[in-house]
Amino acid sequence: MSIISSTGSNTDKISSTTTLSQRLTAAIFASILGASLVYFAGFSHIEAVHNAAHDTRHSAAFPCH
Repeated sequence: MSIISSTGSNTDKISSTTTLSQRLTAAIFASILGASLVYFAGFSHIEAVHNAAHDTRHSAAFPCH
């Protein structure tokens, strides 16, 4: 990915390259984080968490009872 920034008559080029392993690591981390949040909200016995996510879980057909 490259971003070209222009300020007045001076043009600066900022280049950012990410390797496949960096993108794969980020994707795996995001997947684990997302699954952990869904698991926590889905199976939490804390009443406040249960009530906050109750309707959303049922609308997504996620059992909680």
